[in-house]
Amino acid sequence: MKILFLLLALVSVSCTGKKDTGLKELRLSLSAEISTIDPATCYDTVCANLVANSYETLFEYEYLKRPYQLRPLLAEEMPSFENGGKKVTIKIKKDIKYHPQSFLAPDRAVTAQDFVNAIKRQAFTPTMGKGWWMFEGKIKGLDQWREKVGSDLNAFMTTPVEGLETPDNWTLVLHLTQPFPQLQFSFAMTFTSPIPEEAFKHLNNDLGLVMVGTGPFILKDYNQNQQAIFEKNKDYRTSLYPTQGDRYANEQGLLLDAGKSLPLVDRVSMVVMKEQQTSWLNFMADKIDMLTISKDYYQAALGPDGKLKKELSSKNIELHVAPTLIYWWLSFNMKDPIIGKNRLLRQAIAYGVDVEKFIKLFTSNTGQKANSIYPPGVPGYNPSAELPYKYDLAKAKELLAKAGYPPGKSVPEITFDVRGNSTLQRQIAEFVVQELRNIGIPAKASLNSFPVFLERSRRGEMQFWHGGWVVDYPDAENILQLLISQNAPPGPNYNNYSNTKVDQLFDKIKVAEEGPEKHKMMEDLEAEINHDLPWIMLYYTRSYELTQERVKNFRYSDIVFNNIKYLKISDKK
Repeated sequence: MKILFLLLALVSVSCTGKKDTGLKELRLSLSAEISTIDPATCYDTVCANLVANSYETLFEYEYLKRPYQLRPLLAEEMPSFENGGKKVTIKIKKDIKYHPQSFLAPDRAVTAQDFVNAIKRQAFTPTMGKGWWMFEGKIKGLDQWREKVGSDLNAFMTTPVEGLETPDNWTLVLHLTQPFPQLQFSFAMTFTSPIPEEAFKHLNNDLGLVMVGTGPFILKDYNQNQQAIFEKNKDYRTSLYPTQGDRYANEQGLLLDAGKSLPLVDRVSMVVMKEQQTSWLNFMADKIDMLTISKDYYQAALGPDGKLKKELSSKNIELHVAPTLIYWWLSFNMKDPIIGKNRLLRQAIAYGVDVEKFIKLFTSNTGQKANSIYPPGVPGYNPSAELPYKYDLAKAKELLAKAGYPPGKSVPEITFDVRGNSTLQRQIAEFVVQELRNIGIPAKASLNSFPVFLERSRRGEMQFWHGGWVVDYPDAENILQLLISQNAPPGPNYNNYSNTKVDQLFDKIKVAEEGPEKHKMMEDLEAEINHDLPWIMLYYTRSYELTQERVKNFRYSDIVFNNIKYLKISDKK
C-alpha cells in the first residue's frame, strides 16, 4: 500500500503541473524498470517507449496503414538498390538538428557518418548491441572490422569499414555481401539512430544516461527506477501528421489532424508501475491516460462478449483491440521417426485439436484464430485465407486409420513439450495431451524451464511442442526463415523441416519487391507448407488497450514505437 500511495502521489504531482500550466500532458505508466536509454542496447517495449520518441531513424512505419509500410523519416527518400541489390544508397535530409547538449556544437546537424557510427556501435563488442544480428555477415568487411577493432575505442573511431561509405555528408552507401532488401527494416529500428562522434567520445561509448536524439521529445528528467519526463522539441520540423490511412483509420476518424505539425502534446510523463494493480487503479482514478490490459484484468474490463464493461464505458473510457505480430502454433519435428515421417498422422492431430476451445481456455477468447502461417500486418497476409484442416473428431480418427493406426492398433506414445512449468503451461500441456488421447493417440506432457525449452529447441530434439514467434519486421522472409532447410538446428528451423520447393521459393521471395508477384509466391509457398504440415496454426495474439476519452489519434502497433508524436490530448472532459 505504501508503494501504491507513493506512485499515486508521484502521478498526482505530474498532473498538478499540467493543470497549473495548461500544457497538454500525456501521462503513461511503464510496466518495469527502464533497462536502458541507449538506442544501441534498447530492445524491449519499456525502453522503446522512451528511446523511439526522442531518437529517430532513417525510416519509420506508416502510422495509419496496414499492412505495414516503410516511409522516409530522416532519409530524403526510400533507398535505391544497384549491383543486383548489393549496393544500397540512402540520401539523408539536411539540417536535422540534435537536441542541445554541452558536448555538441550549437545546431549540430545529422550527417551520414553518424549512421556509420551507429552501425559500427552494433558491431563493436563492448557495446553489446541488440541489433548486431541484422548486420552480421551482411555488410562487406564489417565482421572483419569487429574482429580487428576488438574493444579499442580509438580503433573504433579511426578504422574504416570496407562496406560503409559516405561520399558526402548526406549520402550513405552500403555494400552488401549478398542482396538483402530486408536490411532497410533495420533502419526503422532505434538501434540504427544516428550518433555523433562527439557523443561516444565524450561519454566513452556509454549512452545509458544521456539521450542524443533528434526527435519530437527531449528528455528532461530521468530515473531508471521511477520515471522519465519529456518535453516537446519546439524546433522539431522532421515530420507531419499523415494525410493518408487505410480503411480503419478513416472509419475511426484518425485523419482529423492530417498535415499538422508534430508533436501534438507538450509534455510526456512516464512513471514506472511494476504491478498491474497499480496501473489499473491509477487508470481508473484518471491518473494515467492509457493502459494495456493484462490477462489478469480481462474479466475486470471486459464482459463475456469481449466488449468493455458498462462501468468503464460509462466513464467514456475507450477500448482498442488489435492483432499483434505475435502468434502461436503446434510444432512437429519432421525428423522424428514417428510423427515427422507420417503426414497422415500429423493431419489426424490437426483435425483432433479443438483450436477454438484452446483460445477460449488459454486466452479468455482474446486470441484471434489463425487462418494463415502469416500474421495480419505483414504484406501478403490474406484475411480470406483458409487452413486445410479444422476440428473434426470423426475425420481425425479416419485419418489416423489411414496413417496405419486403425482401431486396435496403438500409436507409439507421443511426447508434447511446453515452454515453461507455470500453471498455465501445465494446463496447456494437459489440454493437448487429452486432445490426442480423445482420438486414440497415447500422449504425455514434458514440462521445461524456458531456458531448457530454448536449448532443446536449438538441438532440434523435441517431438511435438507449443511453438510461436514474435515478428521482428513485417516481411514474409522473417517468418519463412523458420522453415528453410539451411536454418535447421541450431538455426531457427527447430522443426527440421526440409522441402526443396519451399527453399527455392524462399530464395525468390526474400529478394522480391513487395507486390502481387511476391504475394503470389507467398501463397504458393504457404500451400506447400500446409500440405507438409510442420505447424498446426493456433492464434494471433491481440492487444487490448484502454484510453481516457481525451486521448485522440491512438492506434495500436507493436512495432510503431514512435507513436507518441501523433497523439493528442483533447480539451473535452
